[in-house]
Amino acid sequence: MFLNDDFVRRMRRNGMAMAGLGIVVVLFCVAIFANQLSPYPPSHIDTTNILAPPTWSHPLGTDVLGRDVLSRMIHGAGVSLSVGFVAVGISTLIGMILGAVSGYYGGLMDRIVMRFVDVMLCFPSFFLILAVIAFVGPSIWNIMIVIGVTSWMGVARLVRAEFLSIRERDFVQAAISQGARDGRIIFLHILPNALAPVLVAATLGIASAVLIESGLSFLGIGVQPPDPSWGNMLTEGKDNIEIAWWLSVYPGMAILTTVMGYNMLGEGIRDSLDPRLRR
Repeated sequence: MFLNDDFVRRMRRNGMAMAGLGIVVVLFCVAIFANQLSPYPPSHIDTTNILAPPTWSHPLGTDVLGRDVLSRMIHGAGVSLSVGFVAVGISTLIGMILGAVSGYYGGLMDRIVMRFVDVMLCFPSFFLILAVIAFVGPSIWNIMIVIGVTSWMGVARLVRAEFLSIRERDFVQAAISQGARDGRIIFLHILPNALAPVLVAATLGIASAVLIESGLSFLGIGVQPPDPSWGNMLTEGKDNIEIAWWLSVYPGMAILTTVMGYNMLGEGIRDSLDPRLRR
């Protein structure tokens, strides 16, 4: 397995990876303890403080309904991370299954799966998601599922490539010669040794899913009000950008920081797993 002491040592020596991990840990803590950290309920309306600039009572200001921006951003972290993890979980599961079947059996099965992957890659993913959401309707669960079922192709290709390489190794051939079943060989012998690139792809995929969810919510077909999302907060800020800059700046910075954190962590994991960089 790749999660050994050597991997941990290289991760600790990688400043980019540790910085990304720090951002991710902070985001997790904010999402988990949102109720304790937010000074107000996210939907609390204060008509006496509409579009109020940042003050001590409202550190990040208020929106067009007098709701506290900081509280909504804190609760929005949980929404964005939930979408990211569930969507990536779905896409990773689909990609691993199809990639494993394609890479292990090869032949006609491999050609069928790979042609299906090629067809899916012909469609721009964001526009495909827009089209599906238009049919099924906007909701947080629909967004999670749609992002997941339209984002598995990269994982499938990675797993297939790993399976094509690992299935020819001696320990796999020994298991085959002993009469082990295909399921046992796939899930107990090959798959655990093919998870390194999947971990990197999943980490980077969370950043992509957060960005897609924010884009959908910004367009009004993602997480629907009054549920807080960084994307729909940006939409509110767009309409008042000239008089309430804080409505756009802070959610935008949150999205930027989250995506940057996961990308840095993913790149750090990839560098730590690269045998050419081992010292």
